[in-house]
Amino acid sequence: MKERLMELIKNEDKKNPYTDEQLAGMLGARRDEVTILRGELNIPDSRERRKPYLMKAMEEEMVKNPNVSDRELTRLIQKRGFNVSRFIISQLRKELSARPQKQLQETPEKKYKAGSESSTAFERIIGYDGSLKPQIQQAKAAVLYPPHGLHTMILGPTGVGKSILAEAMYQFAIETGKLPPNAPFVVFNCADYAENPQLLLSQLFGHVKGAYTGADSSKDGLVEKANGGILFLDEVHRLPPEGQEILFYLIDKGKFRRLGETEAYRSANVMIIAATTEDIESSLLLTFRRRIPMIIELPPLSARPISERYEIIKDFFRKESDRIGVKIKIKQEALRALLMYDCPGNIGQLRSDIQVACARGFLSYIGNQQDFIEVDLIDLPVHARRGMLKVQNRIPEIETILKGDLMVNPGESGITFLPKEDLYILPEEIYRYIEEKYQELQNQGLSQDVINRVIGGELEVKFQQLVKQFETKQKMLDKKDLEGIVGSHVVNLAEQMMRVAERKLGKVDNHLFYCLAIHLSATLDRIRQGKPIINPQLEKVKNEYTLEYRLAKEMLNVVELATGYKIPEDEVAFVAMYLRTATRPIDLKTGRVGVVVLTHGHVAKGMVEVANRLLGVDHAVGIEMGLDEKPESALNKTMEVVKNIDEGKGVLLLVDMGSLMTFGEIITQKTGIPTRTVWRVDTVMVLEAVRRAILPDTNLDDIVENIQKDELEIGRFAFNEIRQDNDKEWVILTVCITGKGAAIKLKELIKEVAPDIFDKAEIIPIGAMMDEDIKLQVKKIKMEKKVAAIVGTVNPEDEDIPFISLEELVSGEAFNTIRQIMGVTEKVKTFDNKLSGILPFTDLFHEDLIVINGDFQMKNDVLDQLGNLLIKNNFVNERYLLDVYRRELMGPTLLKNKVAIPHGTPENVLKSAIALAILKNPIKWTHEDEAEIVVMLALKENSVEIFRRLYKVLQDVNFIDKVKSLKDVGIVKKVLLEYILSFNRN
Repeated sequence: MKERLMELIKNEDKKNPYTDEQLAGMLGARRDEVTILRGELNIPDSRERRKPYLMKAMEEEMVKNPNVSDRELTRLIQKRGFNVSRFIISQLRKELSARPQKQLQETPEKKYKAGSESSTAFERIIGYDGSLKPQIQQAKAAVLYPPHGLHTMILGPTGVGKSILAEAMYQFAIETGKLPPNAPFVVFNCADYAENPQLLLSQLFGHVKGAYTGADSSKDGLVEKANGGILFLDEVHRLPPEGQEILFYLIDKGKFRRLGETEAYRSANVMIIAATTEDIESSLLLTFRRRIPMIIELPPLSARPISERYEIIKDFFRKESDRIGVKIKIKQEALRALLMYDCPGNIGQLRSDIQVACARGFLSYIGNQQDFIEVDLIDLPVHARRGMLKVQNRIPEIETILKGDLMVNPGESGITFLPKEDLYILPEEIYRYIEEKYQELQNQGLSQDVINRVIGGELEVKFQQLVKQFETKQKMLDKKDLEGIVGSHVVNLAEQMMRVAERKLGKVDNHLFYCLAIHLSATLDRIRQGKPIINPQLEKVKNEYTLEYRLAKEMLNVVELATGYKIPEDEVAFVAMYLRTATRPIDLKTGRVGVVVLTHGHVAKGMVEVANRLLGVDHAVGIEMGLDEKPESALNKTMEVVKNIDEGKGVLLLVDMGSLMTFGEIITQKTGIPTRTVWRVDTVMVLEAVRRAILPDTNLDDIVENIQKDELEIGRFAFNEIRQDNDKEWVILTVCITGKGAAIKLKELIKEVAPDIFDKAEIIPIGAMMDEDIKLQVKKIKMEKKVAAIVGTVNPEDEDIPFISLEELVSGEAFNTIRQIMGVTEKVKTFDNKLSGILPFTDLFHEDLIVINGDFQMKNDVLDQLGNLLIKNNFVNERYLLDVYRRELMGPTLLKNKVAIPHGTPENVLKSAIALAILKNPIKWTHEDEAEIVVMLALKENSVEIFRRLYKVLQDVNFIDKVKSLKDVGIVKKVLLEYILSFNRN
């Protein structure tokens, strides 16, 4: 697919590149798959691919007519074949205006290339030939630009390496002869004197005697000290306006005055490099910005490739080793966390965290007998350790980078890789691993069965990893190399074993031969030394891998005859596992089942810590919901954790009570990740769940089935426990924002669609007007009745009662949930089409497409914003907005109640959606009439019925009055659905 994708992009129309949606259609793949694949290939999105061609065309038109309007410029660009909106043109025009045309047209290519070939200044920056290549090219061009280089602004968040780039530019200027070897490089942080503007200006430009109180003598400024070289101004946004004005006069004329000087100007030839973390448009004067022609933007660490982050980490450890003069060994789990944790302070914070870890490791080093510092996961700061929560989703990418533990040596640029305990190189590690792990688990008091399952499950993965290792390395390892490692006698035995295997299995991949040879060498050494060979998987192999076990016995007969040693059954099972792995490789990508423990109060993390420590893993995650915390907040937190820890097999949620029981279904619905929820969690249950989850051949349903205890029915809820309540009658409460009327409509909906539920439960509508206390109403009803669920758009947040949203209800899934809660066994086989009128609307309205209190001055402004929201969220292509404008020219799209419904034609709609703006002030829509609400319709051809129902709602005066008063996008969406529901039932 990669080759096809690259071919499509290579041959696309450069003026109108393919979107990910279009590429997905041509490749027969999902859009998200194309996005991920494009990211792996470092291919920009369609807008970025088009951008250089579009900006070049804009520049050519602006050269002809610098004062051309945005509207006319858009028309000219469209005439050249670009499908773009006026909004896009206006945005790019701002960017283009910050860069003079000469920068784009007059780059001295010959000198640029000659200089770059002889310089190594930038090679010290990790990523100079990777993700930072465009920025390095800009930096080189800025230095080499005749006659004295281009003044440069470096943008980027804290810690991305702005000062490092500035220093590299200075070194590059010296190496290429643009500056003499003794040229000054002066650094000044404007933030140091930001609270005293007078002193700041004095530092920069100098002062004359008496310029201000305390100025007892004249003083040179940094500008004079930087004459003939480079002045680097860090945090330049802290420079006051008067300082910026003096600076741009220096840039323009090469002249300045000291503070307090009123007569002659002084001269200085200085290249300015400025850096800032702020938005330059809001923090710097326009006159100053325009005089900085080169803008270089450095990406945050999170946007850099994992491989570059790894090189940065290695470099920092190497520098720490040099600094303290001691070797440092970094454990692989620590490296994993450093690769994955959120590092908002970027490279600067990463170095600081590494120094903290080294300092902690040094404390242990002082008291130990080792000649190196060891940095393990526990030595990292707490926020860095949290990186392990994210590592599960990136295992394949990380495994290609990490080769084991790291050893860095002072004074050496090289890095030594040490084999990680669970990614062994020689099979002797298998035995050592079994012995150490066995002792560790036995010390924790675990039973023999538990120990065998834990070790055995991990062994299968180890065999697969070893085979994979030889798959990638066998080209580099010939028979002579192998003989040098294990001896010719062992190689000959392995060849004989392979011949026995191939008589039964046919041709087997050659990497099995390498695995067997190295394994056999360690086995024979162990037998000679009288050490035991224990295989925890022996019984499983004998029972389940019968063919492989018999064949392994035949293969080892060859060894017994040649060596005279009696080969134990456990060793036969090991060889059988190699055979199984080579002929039927397990799918490592499916990973393990995730485990999340979710409780009210400070309970979950304690249970998780006990289970993880007893089993020697870091697998389960605990989430504790504060007693005052809103369920929505806990749900969002849980959803993020589930997404982070899912390895492809789904996630088990162990919860204590209340609204937490509903999280699983909602998370699965929104993310597509399979979940199962088990109620009434305790530490024993967590321990058993984690034990089973870490086995590679376990699935979600198996775990739920096996952690059943005391005949408790485990699943969506513990329904038996709920049914053991007293003889109160079942009720379902319906609650809506727009009042009791909509709640009654919900009741009618349930009655029509699920009569079996209606027969078993009383359905009570509750009003949610401001003067009604919903919680009090719910509390009173709970005292007399058994409340199965609350359905609607308002969640009273009663932790004992599941809440089901309107979206869940209309999807049909909620009815089965309610049936299970009530113990109703009868189920409606088919989904009633009476919901079809509202069901499509749940996918049409998105909070990202709703603008509240929009402060627009003109009709075109609101059209541009709503159109670009639809484009940004991939509901329409970029031609859609032009389509909307064409439709507006044909005639007004304004209803009588000041609601506008602009729209384009269906061919430019990728997926139906509706964007909505509630305006702060009415705007002119036609010469005579104003609009207060704008609803932009992006509908496919099959949406006629949807439009008819929506049209009825938009003409309703009560609806318009209600919507205009709302201040929350989530509530706007719910009110829309409620009104559509009401009209649907009429």
